[in-house]
Amino acid sequence: MSTDTMDSVVDADLVRARQTLVTSPKTGEDMMTILSRQLHMVALLCVAMRVLAGVSHAAQTTPEHNHPNIVFLMTDDQRWDAMGCMGNRVIQTPQMDRLASDGVLFTNCFVTTSICCVSRASVLTGQHARRHGVSGLGEDNNCFRKTLSAESMAQTYPALLRKVGYSTGFVGKWGIGHRKPLPVDQFDYWRGFDGQGSYFDTKGDTTKEHLTARMGKQAAEFITQSAKANKPFCLSVSFKAPHAWRSSGRVWTEWDRKYADLYEGKPMPVGKTATPEMYEKLHPILKRSFGGPDGKKWVNDREELDFQLRGYYRLITGVDAALGTIRNALKDLGIAENTIIIFTSDNGHLFGDHGLHGKWVMYEESIRVPLIIYDPRLPKSLQSSRRAEMVLNIDMAPTILEMAGLPIPNDVQGRSLTAVLRKTAKSWRSEFFYEHAFRADGNLAHVEGIRTHRWKYTRYVNTDPVFEELFDLEQDPHEENNLAHDPAYKPQRDKLRGMLIDRKKGAQ
Repeated sequence: MSTDTMDSVVDADLVRARQTLVTSPKTGEDMMTILSRQLHMVALLCVAMRVLAGVSHAAQTTPEHNHPNIVFLMTDDQRWDAMGCMGNRVIQTPQMDRLASDGVLFTNCFVTTSICCVSRASVLTGQHARRHGVSGLGEDNNCFRKTLSAESMAQTYPALLRKVGYSTGFVGKWGIGHRKPLPVDQFDYWRGFDGQGSYFDTKGDTTKEHLTARMGKQAAEFITQSAKANKPFCLSVSFKAPHAWRSSGRVWTEWDRKYADLYEGKPMPVGKTATPEMYEKLHPILKRSFGGPDGKKWVNDREELDFQLRGYYRLITGVDAALGTIRNALKDLGIAENTIIIFTSDNGHLFGDHGLHGKWVMYEESIRVPLIIYDPRLPKSLQSSRRAEMVLNIDMAPTILEMAGLPIPNDVQGRSLTAVLRKTAKSWRSEFFYEHAFRADGNLAHVEGIRTHRWKYTRYVNTDPVFEELFDLEQDPHEENNLAHDPAYKPQRDKLRGMLIDRKKGAQ
């Protein structure tokens, strides 16, 4: 359909909408509702027609003008420094490193809540936990029991892209609302699961294929189907790896057997703060939290900590191989030059850092994650670069929507990264609000905080009196010296206290 024809269709629908307003016997308020609904449908129809027109004329246009395919890849618990391209000299991630070399590597990407269920909801909606509702706030403080409302689900990036003609696929860990109905019918291709179970839980598959490798093949299958249908597509792949799965009391023992000897015998890189002394400095609420016992064990047993890290790295190397499977499929189908790839994680992970295991808290190892964006439409001068801007998981949805040419809903709180990628952003954020309210009952600390480029201020809400931390990240990047109770830093602490109150209101 030509552009003129599309404009004629839109004009005709606008006329009918106006006629409805004039002839309807309903009240003025009802008539305005009808008109608003019809105008909204007209706008969606117009965008859909233009998306499909971009596909049908793909041979006559350059990738810059096509509606691009989008592949969004998210790992589980991968901290920002667990990639070779981020300076890790032990881990083997050649595909991630190549993607970073081809695209843009963000060195300061953070999550607004460091736990899988909340972070995944934030990625899909572009919203803080306080707005999308999958959080620990309220009487039921278990985020695993909560799922996105139908209204919120309709505003996620896959749902909005599907409305305008994109083929949508989901592979892997959904992770939102344990034992809740999965959104199978809201994707054109579904190979998802709720997030529980083993890496070898194959449900009748006797090949014992590792989950990560199988997910790579499923992603390639969807890409092939969409390419044959000649439709733009958006594929979301949410890896379970390298999330821990406990087996016989050990963690990270379910790696792909082909990597069983990888990293064996090598001393693993352990953080500066993974020491018994840092554990002893912890507030009691952290010592008795989920991350306390394992953290204490790991910092006192280097052999055990090395074992845990080797398993973690093996699972990440498995993801790296799956990334290679996906990129090869795109190349073989001839669509790599019109396919954007975004690679990130839902949260980080502490390996004895600060004497802790896990995530949840606001230390860098918990909240800082990898982010690589490969957009083949970018000028060559902007590819293969590093960006230091402070970006967030809530930026993923608006970025994907803008890349696909769609408007960003008003209730999205993140910001599109397209201007940052093109170095045209006139201003950017200088701080962000963090919170973790899941199971604020003694097992985990209820945390709120503000992170700026230089400062980090944290409040542990369910302590009496409230325990505070203040770190000067410029002078103390490993967060070893808490300045919150130093009189010399009281003005800075009070300033950040006020900023926290203001940003918390804005996150609602």
